[in-house]
Amino acid sequence: MDIRRSLKEDRLILESKQIFEDELRDRLNLTKTSAPLFVAKSSGLNDNLNGVEKPVSFQLNSVDQEIVHSLAKWKRWYLGIVKAEIGEGIVTDMKAIRADEVISDIHSNLVDQWDWEKVITKDQRSLSTLIEHGQEVFNALKSAEKYTSLKSNSYTSLPDKLKIIHTEELYRKYPELPAKDRENAISKQFGAVLLIGIGGKLSNGEIHDLRAPDYDDWSTKNEDGFMGMNADLIVWDSIQESSLEISSMGIRVDKNALETQLKLTNQEKRKELPFHKALLSGKLPYTIGGGIGQSRVAMFVNKKKRISDVQAIY
Repeated sequence: MDIRRSLKEDRLILESKQIFEDELRDRLNLTKTSAPLFVAKSSGLNDNLNGVEKPVSFQLNSVDQEIVHSLAKWKRWYLGIVKAEIGEGIVTDMKAIRADEVISDIHSNLVDQWDWEKVITKDQRSLSTLIEHGQEVFNALKSAEKYTSLKSNSYTSLPDKLKIIHTEELYRKYPELPAKDRENAISKQFGAVLLIGIGGKLSNGEIHDLRAPDYDDWSTKNEDGFMGMNADLIVWDSIQESSLEISSMGIRVDKNALETQLKLTNQEKRKELPFHKALLSGKLPYTIGGGIGQSRVAMFVNKKKRISDVQAIY
Protein backbone atom coordinates (compact mmCIF):
# COMPACT_ATOMS: atom_id res chain seq x y z
CA MET A 1 0.00 0.00 0.00
CA ASP A 2 1.32 3.42 -0.99
CA ILE A 3 1.10 5.59 2.15
CA ARG A 4 1.68 9.20 1.14
CA ARG A 5 1.78 10.98 4.50
CA SER A 6 3.41 11.00 7.92
CA LEU A 7 1.96 11.28 11.42
CA LYS A 8 3.08 14.92 11.46
CA GLU A 9 0.95 15.51 8.38
CA ASP A 10 -1.95 13.66 10.02
CA ARG A 11 -1.75 16.01 13.01
CA LEU A 12 -1.81 19.08 10.79
CA ILE A 13 -4.76 17.72 8.82
CA LEU A 14 -6.72 17.26 12.07
CA GLU A 15 -5.65 20.67 13.38
CA SER A 16 -6.71 22.44 10.19
CA LYS A 17 -10.12 20.77 10.31
CA GLN A 18 -10.54 21.78 13.95
CA ILE A 19 -9.60 25.39 13.18
CA PHE A 20 -12.22 25.49 10.43
CA GLU A 21 -14.90 23.93 12.63
CA ASP A 22 -14.20 26.28 15.54
CA GLU A 23 -14.40 29.29 13.23
CA LEU A 24 -17.62 28.02 11.66
CA ARG A 25 -19.30 27.47 15.04
CA ASP A 26 -18.31 30.89 16.34
CA ARG A 27 -19.23 32.80 13.17
CA LEU A 28 -22.64 31.17 12.69
CA ASN A 29 -23.59 30.57 16.36
CA LEU A 30 -23.73 26.79 16.01
CA THR A 31 -23.79 24.08 18.68
CA LYS A 32 -22.01 20.80 17.96
CA THR A 33 -24.35 17.82 18.15
CA SER A 34 -24.32 14.15 17.18
CA ALA A 35 -25.96 12.88 14.01
CA PRO A 36 -27.53 9.63 12.81
CA LEU A 37 -25.69 7.26 10.47
CA PHE A 38 -28.97 6.01 9.02
CA VAL A 39 -32.66 6.91 8.92
CA ALA A 40 -35.87 5.01 8.21
CA LYS A 41 -36.64 4.97 4.51
CA SER A 42 -40.28 5.83 5.23
CA SER A 43 -39.38 9.03 7.12
CA GLY A 44 -38.47 11.07 4.04
CA LEU A 45 -35.48 12.44 5.95
CA ASN A 46 -32.73 11.14 3.70
CA ASP A 47 -31.21 13.47 1.14
CA ASN A 48 -32.04 12.37 -2.40
CA LEU A 49 -29.16 14.40 -3.83
CA ASN A 50 -29.56 14.55 -7.61
CA GLY A 51 -32.31 11.93 -7.52
CA VAL A 52 -30.32 9.15 -9.18
CA GLU A 53 -27.90 8.02 -6.44
CA LYS A 54 -29.06 4.84 -4.70
CA PRO A 55 -28.57 4.84 -0.90
CA VAL A 56 -27.01 1.89 0.91
CA SER A 57 -29.94 0.18 2.64
CA PHE A 58 -30.59 -2.58 5.17
CA GLN A 59 -33.26 -3.76 7.59
CA LEU A 60 -33.28 -3.13 11.33
CA ASN A 61 -36.08 -4.63 13.42
CA SER A 62 -37.99 -5.30 10.17
CA VAL A 63 -37.84 -1.59 9.23
CA ASP A 64 -36.14 -0.53 6.00
CA GLN A 65 -33.22 1.80 6.80
CA GLU A 66 -30.94 3.91 4.61
CA ILE A 67 -27.41 5.14 5.26
CA VAL A 68 -27.69 8.92 5.06
CA HIS A 69 -26.50 10.74 1.96
CA SER A 70 -26.52 13.99 3.91
CA LEU A 71 -28.51 15.47 6.79
CA ALA A 72 -30.15 18.33 4.87
CA LYS A 73 -33.67 17.50 6.09
CA TRP A 74 -32.83 15.79 9.38
CA LYS A 75 -31.18 18.96 10.74
CA ARG A 76 -34.27 21.07 10.13
CA TRP A 77 -36.48 18.44 11.73
CA TYR A 78 -34.11 18.25 14.73
CA LEU A 79 -34.10 22.04 15.26
CA GLY A 80 -37.88 21.87 15.41
CA ILE A 81 -37.80 19.02 17.94
CA VAL A 82 -35.42 20.86 20.29
CA LYS A 83 -37.31 24.15 19.77
CA ALA A 84 -34.18 26.08 18.79
CA GLU A 85 -34.55 29.84 18.91
CA ILE A 86 -34.09 32.22 15.98
CA GLY A 87 -30.37 32.69 15.34
CA GLU A 88 -29.43 29.34 16.93
CA GLY A 89 -28.09 26.43 14.93
CA ILE A 90 -26.29 23.11 14.96
CA VAL A 91 -23.30 21.55 13.25
CA THR A 92 -22.62 17.82 13.01
CA ASP A 93 -19.99 15.40 11.81
CA MET A 94 -21.83 13.61 9.03
CA LYS A 95 -20.42 10.45 7.51
CA ALA A 96 -22.05 8.79 4.55
CA ILE A 97 -21.49 6.00 2.06
CA ARG A 98 -22.27 6.92 -1.52
CA ALA A 99 -22.03 3.64 -3.38
CA ASP A 100 -22.66 5.19 -6.81
CA GLU A 101 -19.88 7.78 -6.49
CA VAL A 102 -17.41 7.78 -9.38
CA ILE A 103 -14.02 7.61 -7.64
CA SER A 104 -11.47 10.26 -8.55
CA ASP A 105 -8.82 12.44 -6.93
CA ILE A 106 -11.61 14.50 -5.33
CA HIS A 107 -14.36 11.86 -4.94
CA SER A 108 -14.60 8.93 -2.55
CA ASN A 109 -17.27 6.44 -1.52
CA LEU A 110 -16.78 7.81 2.01
CA VAL A 111 -18.30 11.27 2.38
CA ASP A 112 -17.51 13.31 5.48
CA GLN A 113 -19.17 16.68 5.96
CA TRP A 114 -19.83 19.36 8.46
CA ASP A 115 -23.60 19.52 8.13
CA TRP A 116 -24.95 22.75 9.66
CA GLU A 117 -28.39 24.33 10.01
CA LYS A 118 -29.65 27.52 11.62
CA VAL A 119 -33.09 28.91 12.47
CA ILE A 120 -34.07 32.14 10.74
CA THR A 121 -37.23 34.22 10.47
CA LYS A 122 -39.56 34.23 7.49
CA ASP A 123 -38.30 37.71 6.59
CA GLN A 124 -34.73 36.41 6.58
CA ARG A 125 -35.50 34.04 3.73
CA SER A 126 -33.53 36.25 1.36
CA LEU A 127 -30.52 36.46 -0.92
CA SER A 128 -28.76 38.80 1.52
CA THR A 129 -29.04 36.18 4.30
CA LEU A 130 -27.60 33.54 1.98
CA ILE A 131 -24.66 35.74 0.97
CA GLU A 132 -23.97 36.73 4.59
CA HIS A 133 -23.68 33.10 5.65
CA GLY A 134 -21.71 32.12 2.54
CA GLN A 135 -19.23 34.87 3.36
CA GLU A 136 -18.75 33.50 6.88
CA VAL A 137 -18.06 29.99 5.56
CA PHE A 138 -15.48 31.56 3.23
CA ASN A 139 -13.92 33.47 6.15
CA ALA A 140 -13.61 30.24 8.16
CA LEU A 141 -11.87 28.62 5.20
CA LYS A 142 -9.44 31.55 4.98
CA SER A 143 -8.58 31.14 8.67
CA ALA A 144 -7.89 27.42 8.23
CA GLU A 145 -5.73 28.04 5.16
CA LYS A 146 -3.75 30.76 6.93
CA TYR A 147 -3.13 28.52 9.96
CA THR A 148 -2.01 25.60 7.83
CA SER A 149 0.29 27.71 5.66
CA LEU A 150 2.07 29.05 8.73
CA LYS A 151 2.46 25.58 10.25
CA SER A 152 3.76 23.99 7.06
CA ASN A 153 5.64 26.93 5.52
CA SER A 154 3.25 26.66 2.60
CA TYR A 155 1.27 29.37 0.82
CA THR A 156 -2.22 30.85 0.82
CA SER A 157 -4.23 31.06 -2.37
CA LEU A 158 -7.63 32.41 -1.33
CA PRO A 159 -8.43 35.98 -2.40
CA ASP A 160 -9.38 38.77 -0.02
CA LYS A 161 -12.86 39.01 -1.52
CA LEU A 162 -15.45 36.37 -2.39
CA LYS A 163 -16.97 36.77 -5.87
CA ILE A 164 -20.79 36.60 -5.87
CA ILE A 165 -22.45 35.56 -9.12
CA HIS A 166 -25.68 33.85 -10.21
CA THR A 167 -25.65 30.83 -12.53
CA GLU A 168 -27.61 32.85 -15.12
CA GLU A 169 -25.01 35.62 -15.03
CA LEU A 170 -22.28 33.01 -15.33
CA TYR A 171 -24.02 31.46 -18.34
CA ARG A 172 -24.28 34.87 -20.03
CA LYS A 173 -20.58 35.48 -19.35
CA TYR A 174 -19.51 32.14 -20.88
CA PRO A 175 -22.42 31.00 -23.12
CA GLU A 176 -20.15 28.79 -25.21
CA LEU A 177 -18.93 26.70 -22.25
CA PRO A 178 -20.61 23.76 -20.47
CA ALA A 179 -21.46 24.22 -16.79
CA LYS A 180 -18.32 22.65 -15.29
CA ASP A 181 -16.06 24.66 -17.59
CA ARG A 182 -17.90 27.84 -16.59
CA GLU A 183 -17.11 27.03 -12.95
CA ASN A 184 -13.46 26.49 -13.86
CA ALA A 185 -13.26 29.79 -15.71
CA ILE A 186 -14.88 31.93 -13.01
CA SER A 187 -13.04 30.34 -10.09
CA LYS A 188 -9.69 30.63 -11.87
CA GLN A 189 -10.37 34.32 -12.51
CA PHE A 190 -11.50 35.23 -8.97
CA GLY A 191 -10.07 32.48 -6.74
CA ALA A 192 -13.28 31.90 -4.78
CA VAL A 193 -16.90 32.16 -5.91
CA LEU A 194 -20.32 31.92 -4.29
CA LEU A 195 -22.35 30.57 -7.21
CA ILE A 196 -26.05 31.23 -6.65
CA GLY A 197 -29.09 29.50 -8.15
CA ILE A 198 -28.35 25.78 -8.39
CA GLY A 199 -31.25 23.63 -9.60
CA GLY A 200 -33.51 25.95 -11.58
CA LYS A 201 -33.54 26.34 -15.35
CA LEU A 202 -31.34 28.91 -17.06
CA SER A 203 -32.45 31.06 -19.99
CA ASN A 204 -31.14 28.41 -22.39
CA GLY A 205 -33.53 25.86 -20.86
CA GLU A 206 -30.75 23.88 -19.18
CA ILE A 207 -29.99 23.38 -15.49
CA HIS A 208 -26.54 24.33 -14.22
CA ASP A 209 -26.59 21.39 -11.79
CA LEU A 210 -29.28 19.25 -10.23
CA ARG A 211 -30.65 19.76 -6.71
CA ALA A 212 -33.23 17.78 -4.75
CA PRO A 213 -36.61 19.54 -4.56
CA ASP A 214 -37.20 19.34 -0.82
CA TYR A 215 -34.46 21.23 1.00
CA ASP A 216 -32.83 24.17 -0.88
CA ASP A 217 -35.07 26.84 -2.40
CA TRP A 218 -34.05 27.12 -6.06
CA SER A 219 -37.39 28.29 -7.46
CA THR A 220 -38.17 31.56 -5.62
CA LYS A 221 -37.23 34.86 -7.29
CA ASN A 222 -34.58 36.65 -5.21
CA GLU A 223 -33.88 40.35 -4.68
CA ASP A 224 -31.67 40.51 -7.79
CA GLY A 225 -34.47 39.25 -10.01
CA PHE A 226 -32.94 35.83 -10.60
CA MET A 227 -34.32 32.49 -9.45
CA GLY A 228 -33.06 30.71 -6.38
CA MET A 229 -31.71 31.30 -2.89
CA ASN A 230 -29.10 28.56 -2.71
CA ALA A 231 -25.43 28.44 -3.64
CA ASP A 232 -22.20 26.50 -3.98
CA LEU A 233 -18.92 27.80 -2.57
CA ILE A 234 -16.27 27.05 -5.18
CA VAL A 235 -12.54 27.74 -5.02
CA TRP A 236 -9.72 27.51 -7.53
CA ASP A 237 -7.49 24.59 -6.56
CA SER A 238 -3.99 25.34 -7.81
CA ILE A 239 -2.88 21.76 -7.11
CA GLN A 240 -5.67 20.23 -9.20
CA GLU A 241 -5.65 23.18 -11.62
CA SER A 242 -9.42 23.00 -11.45
CA SER A 243 -12.39 24.36 -9.55
CA LEU A 244 -13.20 22.62 -6.27
CA GLU A 245 -16.63 22.72 -4.66
CA ILE A 246 -16.17 23.17 -0.92
CA SER A 247 -19.77 23.66 0.19
CA SER A 248 -23.39 23.55 -0.89
CA MET A 249 -25.83 25.70 1.10
CA GLY A 250 -29.16 27.42 0.88
CA ILE A 251 -32.26 28.99 2.30
CA ARG A 252 -34.55 26.03 2.91
CA VAL A 253 -37.87 25.59 1.15
CA ASP A 254 -41.06 26.98 2.62
CA LYS A 255 -44.50 25.55 1.82
CA ASN A 256 -44.81 27.34 -1.53
CA ALA A 257 -41.31 26.48 -2.71
CA LEU A 258 -41.69 22.84 -1.71
CA GLU A 259 -44.96 22.46 -3.59
CA THR A 260 -43.51 24.20 -6.65
CA GLN A 261 -40.32 22.15 -6.72
CA LEU A 262 -42.04 18.82 -6.12
CA LYS A 263 -44.33 19.61 -9.06
CA LEU A 264 -41.46 20.70 -11.33
CA THR A 265 -39.57 17.45 -10.61
CA ASN A 266 -42.64 15.17 -10.73
CA GLN A 267 -42.16 14.10 -7.12
CA GLU A 268 -45.46 15.24 -5.62
CA LYS A 269 -45.94 11.79 -4.07
CA ARG A 270 -43.32 12.82 -1.49
CA LYS A 271 -45.96 15.05 0.11
CA GLU A 272 -47.18 11.94 1.94
CA LEU A 273 -43.87 11.38 3.75
CA PRO A 274 -43.69 12.47 7.42
CA PHE A 275 -41.05 15.18 6.90
CA HIS A 276 -42.91 16.74 4.01
CA LYS A 277 -46.25 16.61 5.82
CA ALA A 278 -44.70 18.42 8.77
CA LEU A 279 -43.23 21.11 6.54
CA LEU A 280 -46.44 21.64 4.57
CA SER A 281 -48.46 21.94 7.78
CA GLY A 282 -46.12 24.62 9.18
CA LYS A 283 -44.57 22.47 11.92
CA LEU A 284 -40.93 23.04 10.94
CA PRO A 285 -38.89 26.22 11.51
CA TYR A 286 -37.57 28.41 8.72
CA THR A 287 -33.88 27.61 8.32
CA ILE A 288 -30.71 28.09 6.32
CA GLY A 289 -28.11 25.37 6.15
CA GLY A 290 -25.51 23.50 4.18
CA GLY A 291 -22.91 20.82 3.93
CA ILE A 292 -19.15 21.42 3.86
CA GLY A 293 -16.79 18.68 2.76
CA GLN A 294 -14.35 17.94 5.57
CA SER A 295 -11.92 16.09 3.31
CA ARG A 296 -12.32 18.79 0.63
CA VAL A 297 -11.38 21.48 3.17
CA ALA A 298 -8.43 19.41 4.42
CA MET A 299 -7.23 18.77 0.86
CA PHE A 300 -7.45 22.41 -0.09
CA VAL A 301 -5.81 24.04 2.93
CA ASN A 302 -3.09 21.38 3.20
CA LYS A 303 -2.38 21.53 -0.56
CA LYS A 304 -2.99 17.83 -1.17
CA LYS A 305 -3.73 16.40 -4.60
CA ARG A 306 -5.87 13.40 -3.67
CA ILE A 307 -8.75 12.92 -1.27
CA SER A 308 -7.02 9.72 -0.17
CA ASP A 309 -4.18 11.92 1.13
CA VAL A 310 -6.44 13.22 3.90
CA GLN A 311 -8.95 10.43 4.50
CA ALA A 312 -8.54 7.18 6.40
CA ILE A 313 -6.30 4.75 4.55
CA TYR A 314 -8.04 1.53 3.56
